[in-house]
Amino acid sequence: MAPSTDRQQFREVLAGLASKTLTKIPALNGRVEKACKLVLGGDVELHPDGTALVNSLTDPTRAYQVSPGLCLCKDFDHAPEHLCCHRLAVGFRRKVQELLPTPEPAAVAPLGEAPASCNVYVTIGGHKVQVTLRDSDEARMLARLQVLLAQYPAPQTSAPAQTPPVDATPQCPQHGALKKSSKGKGWYCPTRLDDDTWCPSKGR
Repeated sequence: MAPSTDRQQFREVLAGLASKTLTKIPALNGRVEKACKLVLGGDVELHPDGTALVNSLTDPTRAYQVSPGLCLCKDFDHAPEHLCCHRLAVGFRRKVQELLPTPEPAAVAPLGEAPASCNVYVTIGGHKVQVTLRDSDEARMLARLQVLLAQYPAPQTSAPAQTPPVDATPQCPQHGALKKSSKGKGWYCPTRLDDDTWCPSKGR
C-alpha cells in the first residue's frame, strides 16, 4: 500500500472517531479539533504501560504525561467528563492504531556469499589481527590485499642462533673412534691386533 493511501486512511479513520465523539458529547467541540491536530502532528507518544506523552499545542517546550483517566493539564478539571484535548488525542491515537491494519514487515533477502574472499593475519599495533576481505571481483580483492599487506608488512624476525660445531672425536681408519689418553694429550686406538700389539693409530 502506498504511503499516501496509508495517510488518507489514517485521516479518514480519525475523522470518523472525531465525528462520533462530537455526536456523543457536543460540548467537546473545540477540544476534539485540538486532539485531531495533536494526532496528525505526531505529538502523541504511546507507552506500553498504558500511559502516553502528549506535546502541548501552545508551548513547544512542554509535554503532558497522560495516564488512564488522568492528565496534568489545567483543562483536565474543567473539560466535560475530564476529556481534555490531551486525553482525547491519546484515545484517538490508540483507536486509530487498533482499527488500521498493521503492515507486515517486508521480507529481508539473506545475504549471499561473496564470490571472492580471503583471510590474512597482519600485525597492527603489536597485535596479530585476522582481516577478512570480500569482494565481487577476485582481481580487485587481490589488489586490495596487496595494499593491505604493504600497509602492514610482516615484522622482521631475527635468524636463529647457530649452534657452535662440536669437535669431532678422532677416528681410526680401521677401528673407529679413538680414545683420549689418560696420561697426557692425544688420542689412541684401544684395539689390540692379532699379533697382540696395540693399533698404532693416534690422534691429537
